Amino acid sequence: MANILSCIVWAVNMTSNFFSQTSLKRRATLKGLAGVGLFASSAGYAIAQFRVEVSGVGMTQLPIAIATFRGEAQSPQKIGSIVKADLERSGMFRAVDTAGVVADESTRPDIAAWRQKGADAMVTGSVSPLADGRFDVRLRLWDIVRGLDLGGQSFTVTQADLRLSAHRISDFVYEKLTGEKGIFSTRIAYVTKVGTRFNLWVADSDGEGAQSALTSPEPIISPSWSPNGSQLAYVSFESRKPVIYAHDVATGKRRLLANFRGSNSAPAWSPDGKQLVATLTRDGGSQIYAIGLNGGDPKRLTQSSSIDTEPTYSADGKTIYFVSDRGGSPQIYRMSPTGGNPERVTFTGSYNISPAVSPDGRWLAYVSRVGGAFKLHVMELAGGKVTPITDTAGDESPSFAPNSRLIVYATNQQGKETLMTTTLDGKIKARLSGASGDIREPDWGPFQR
Repeated sequence: MANILSCIVWAVNMTSNFFSQTSLKRRATLKGLAGVGLFASSAGYAIAQFRVEVSGVGMTQLPIAIATFRGEAQSPQKIGSIVKADLERSGMFRAVDTAGVVADESTRPDIAAWRQKGADAMVTGSVSPLADGRFDVRLRLWDIVRGLDLGGQSFTVTQADLRLSAHRISDFVYEKLTGEKGIFSTRIAYVTKVGTRFNLWVADSDGEGAQSALTSPEPIISPSWSPNGSQLAYVSFESRKPVIYAHDVATGKRRLLANFRGSNSAPAWSPDGKQLVATLTRDGGSQIYAIGLNGGDPKRLTQSSSIDTEPTYSADGKTIYFVSDRGGSPQIYRMSPTGGNPERVTFTGSYNISPAVSPDGRWLAYVSRVGGAFKLHVMELAGGKVTPITDTAGDESPSFAPNSRLIVYATNQQGKETLMTTTLDGKIKARLSGASGDIREPDWGPFQR
């Protein structure tokens, strides 16, 4: 996969025996890149939005009818269509054909007719323009099996927030019908490279509504959301070496977090948001350090002569997972957040990188090299069972949704870099494909607070 290293320590240690030729070919080197530094771009929408293509069939999917909302034809955003795409992408729902039926929140559906069509639930609603330029968005959720009104919601939003209101409707429906919190109003961050320019984007969970946070002629890599979703840590090469910054998403302001001697890479936030773990080479080798956000000297957590990198916390903060070649090839290990003797986690395959732990602590997603191809795998941590998830060959950078039900990752399809989401069993995938440029390094943000 011709892109920047998902683990940038490997990019700046290209002469190490840690690399195989396959890995080097898969990722572009950073040599020869020139530029004049990083600058904040104006907050604007991405020119090329994404389209969602859902493929696969899950074992158990709730059949749901989503009517065309009254007034939707005149709305800048097709609310019902967005809700349908959200719910299908989750893998938990199967859309029942509504054949152009228009129904608002005050219209009781023909329960018997929708039962006949196989629907278990139905969403109706409306979107209406207001005199001040805003929109009134309403919905009603129906239990078709029992003939019950399950409640509704209403939003008064600007045109710019119409998509967000649709995602909140999806969250409401998902939670009412599954008992779990929906993730559709959350955000993802990712990086694109078009020509020689790099861009850090923040977008809706379906990839739409992307806004540029940063742009640079130098690489921007390894974006990492803070636990409260207000900041992104990332690595910039504007100083001709890897340096870690924190970027305030709302204001665009940033601050320097790590510019120690050598490289500063692979940042990940602690669950309490008080510190980062990162890979530093300040003492000669690539080792993992804890860096307090209020300054002070970094605390070294690993003590080895090997390359230790890609640290990430478990959601409870009690464990740090990371990648190390201390056993001869890159594998995933875990240790206490204060350091200590690491325990090896991955034993299937000889090359395993890019660990991501689900927020519920049950799953580990990672990328394994299989016959020269890089493929996404999921491990059930309690029993150690490993499931290969994809049939693509250039997967990288997995990141869990905050409800632990979906994974976003970068991959290569038909010679084009793209983002995808997948259910944990790999049966439902959605491709979020941009019109141009390389798309990489996704990170799924937390629930909105």
